[in-house]
Amino acid sequence: MAEEAKKGVEAEREPNFLFAPLERRFLPWAARRLPRRVLPDDMTAIGVLAAFGVCAAYQLSNNGNEWLWVASALLILQWLGDSLDGTLARVRGIQRPKYGYYLDHMVDAIATAAIGLGLGLSPYMLLSIGALIVVGYLILSINVYLESMAFGRFRLGYGYLGPTEIRAILIALNTALALELGLDFRLLELNMTVFDVIGLAIAGVMIALLVVRAFGNLRELAAEEPAAPRR
Repeated sequence: MAEEAKKGVEAEREPNFLFAPLERRFLPWAARRLPRRVLPDDMTAIGVLAAFGVCAAYQLSNNGNEWLWVASALLILQWLGDSLDGTLARVRGIQRPKYGYYLDHMVDAIATAAIGLGLGLSPYMLLSIGALIVVGYLILSINVYLESMAFGRFRLGYGYLGPTEIRAILIALNTALALELGLDFRLLELNMTVFDVIGLAIAGVMIALLVVRAFGNLRELAAEEPAAPRR
């Protein structure tokens, strides 16, 4: 089991996301051009700080939608920090698989919570929907970590939409709202925006993907470890 867990820790993320081909070319190119004094942990710190900045910018958008431009810029910075830390370690041959696995996914959880709750504190999404998205993401992440222990594999992907694609969607919505393209509407006596509708859709997709993958995992594990017959 220890060897399977080690394989799960050292496995690389699946390259099936929409933007994965672009990231595979850009990230190593960018990592090779970073100054030698910049270390992977520095990029991790930048990603975390940027996530809290996104949270603050969304909350400040209650005072004016110009803060949405700040949120979008910080989402790009957060992507760079989150994506370049591991790439930088691989390019320089200084990987620390267990340390990186633990730190990366702890930071992902914190960043997701910050961004999701920031959305909920903005005037564009109900706090309950922002919290629902955060909980759904964390449950999907927990399932990935359980799979790494049970199967010795690390399957991050749940389809073609990953963290980078979600950031791109947020930036597109930020831009539309900042330009006042009229995305607000009223539904079921609640003031809702397109953020709420897309947030609910994302939460629904998360639940569906989790159910499908969990049942598939349980079938595979049940075949490996058949249940004792009833007496």
